Amino acid sequence: MSAPLLPPVPYHASALRPSWPELPAALRAAVADRLGAPVVTARVAGAGFTRGFAAVLGTADGGRAFVKAAPAAEQPHLVDWYAREAAILDRLPADLPAPRPRWTLAAAGWFVLCTDAVDGHTPRLPWVPAELDATLAGYAQVAAALADPPAELTALGLPRLADLARSDILWWEEVAAGREPTPPLPARFQGRLPELVELESLLPRYAAGATGLIHGDLRVDNVLIGPDGRAWFCDWTWVCSGPAWFDLAGLLLTAYASGLDADRLFATHPAAAGAPPDALDATLAALAGYHLTGAAAAPPTASPHLPAHQRWSGEQSLDWLARRQGWR
Repeated sequence: MSAPLLPPVPYHASALRPSWPELPAALRAAVADRLGAPVVTARVAGAGFTRGFAAVLGTADGGRAFVKAAPAAEQPHLVDWYAREAAILDRLPADLPAPRPRWTLAAAGWFVLCTDAVDGHTPRLPWVPAELDATLAGYAQVAAALADPPAELTALGLPRLADLARSDILWWEEVAAGREPTPPLPARFQGRLPELVELESLLPRYAAGATGLIHGDLRVDNVLIGPDGRAWFCDWTWVCSGPAWFDLAGLLLTAYASGLDADRLFATHPAAAGAPPDALDATLAALAGYHLTGAAAAPPTASPHLPAHQRWSGEQSLDWLARRQGWR
């Protein structure tokens, strides 16, 4: 084990969101009408990297629900994301540890997604062993269920990670071709660009043969630990066809940064069964390029903490890869 290295902004406080009173009065009235009672409490979600509204709402009759909302004019991409997530949640296997959808609503120029409220907290960093064990066990259940996904889910025409990797994740190739600026790199990574290009180029090839579905955005801030210690998985917008070990590698970045034996955790997890020997290296190279180049181009509609998160995540990906490759 090595000394933990915590992210610059805690994951439970990475979002910048409007409060309930800041929403348009007509929108608040429409949401309360669908909930069936006036809203009396609103606990805004601190995790995440968007500026969309997200909160657990409590109503006068004792009800509770989780509500996301975004304005169509100012944040059309969020409206698309929330609508896509609603369709996915409605088709996930019912026994998965994921919030169940209730309804969607368009009102006052906003789109709203309502799901069951999940009691819980973002996993603590450095990882608490019991919370990490619960999260890894929960993801094993998710990976097993999505290895043979229901037909109604695949009928949505979800993207393939292999295609996304070719168009969106081969960042080191873009850097080498001069189409992306070279991110600031520590001295030990100077001259490693050809190796980074070669490693990330393996990801589309390895992902092409996957037939199951994956979460696609599995990070610590998309996990909640419930009062009973069970892990719940949230934010299902980016489900795609791909190998479960890709999700696992992204999740374990924070385990590596926590000073844990992330290599062992990856190798012994059911999601990594049958993975190519260098699948983890290919994923780490791709994630490093994705995060480090993205840190310089965060959209203004994102949380202001996104660039710091991406730099930190990219640095952890590179450091883990360097340790595995023996780069000094």
